[in-house]
Amino acid sequence: MTTSTSVEPAHPVARFAVGVHEALDDVVDLEPWAMSDADLADGIVALARAEARLAAVRLRLLAHADDRDVGAETGATSTTAWLAHATRCTRAAARSDVRLAHALEEERHAVTRTALAAGDLTLDQARVVVGSLHALPDDAPPWVRPEAQKRLVELAALHAPPALRLLGRRVYEVVDPEAADRDEGRRLEAQEAAAARATYLQLQDNHDGTHSLRARLPDLHAAMLTKALHALDQPRLRPDGPTPTRPERLGRAFCDLLERLPADRLPKAGGSSATVLVLLDYDKLVSGVGAARLDTGTRISAGEARRLVCSAGIVPVVFRRAVDGRSVVLDAGRRRRLFSRTQRLLLTVQDQGCVAEGCDRPASWCEADHMTAWQEGGRTDLANGRLLCGFHHRKAHSQLYVSDRLPDGKVRFHRRT
Repeated sequence: MTTSTSVEPAHPVARFAVGVHEALDDVVDLEPWAMSDADLADGIVALARAEARLAAVRLRLLAHADDRDVGAETGATSTTAWLAHATRCTRAAARSDVRLAHALEEERHAVTRTALAAGDLTLDQARVVVGSLHALPDDAPPWVRPEAQKRLVELAALHAPPALRLLGRRVYEVVDPEAADRDEGRRLEAQEAAAARATYLQLQDNHDGTHSLRARLPDLHAAMLTKALHALDQPRLRPDGPTPTRPERLGRAFCDLLERLPADRLPKAGGSSATVLVLLDYDKLVSGVGAARLDTGTRISAGEARRLVCSAGIVPVVFRRAVDGRSVVLDAGRRRRLFSRTQRLLLTVQDQGCVAEGCDRPASWCEADHMTAWQEGGRTDLANGRLLCGFHHRKAHSQLYVSDRLPDGKVRFHRRT
């Protein structure tokens, strides 16, 4: 390759560019196999520094080219468009170079400009330093930016761009911890106020037994919800289907969370607590066959209603239809429907975990269940209590399964035939 020209460039920079190409012509085809390991290593590092220094010169030219609108000569819409076409780079890369070129011409970035020209920064590191300084708050004390720039240029000798970018995000804390803390507090307050205004939750009935939920939550409440869901995201045995995905598990955990909400801790509406009432015909309560409904109008299966009897925040209302068709309430909850905390601890000692045969779920993943169902007159005491994991608890209240109590106290489930 030859780059010689019959016309000698007038400006030293233009002559230098020609000289660079002529020097490259002398070495570009040389085989490096004859170089020692030390020469190879030194050559690679030296050329990397040279690339940075060349980039510094190129960016200075680019800033002035943009000021003069050199692209207008060829009808380009902007310097970015001209640069992308002339150097065969992407528009995004060209735009980034033009921005960086102008930033480095500013006196406040003189330290970064000098370091790049000396080869002490790579081009990508220079972008990180300029971006980190730009991200500092406008009301930061005047001395913060120069000190932060100096610190980041020093750190660039030890860190690649990704690590330097992380350090750049915290450089304010390093150079002025107290001011950074105050600024972060103000920024977080503004974010929290905006988040409160943007918070929403929408429920849409899909008319297939499910609802779709869309929500936007502040970071605080998202963190609280995430932690609660992770606590409830217990591995569940699903022998009848594929292993659930993580979104499916979190969805199930969200349902578990709602069932466990202590209704007596929620605000009252119209003088009544937020307790959900399950309205169930007595005959269906006993048989577990048919449908029940909530006081909200939502209809659920009788089997699901029987299972909900074991949940806090749920009050079963048992009725029987009289001869004239009217509904007569037979029972509206019963004292000691739920196992007490002490009883739950004793069941943990007694059962050690889920009592379903072959299940190894620990007690912390289990729910207290009545062996003789509460709705069938079963007492809420240790003699009638057992631990079942969430999966087997559903089986215990499903009409698709029956269970047998084994001599060792375990419970065996099998499908109805």
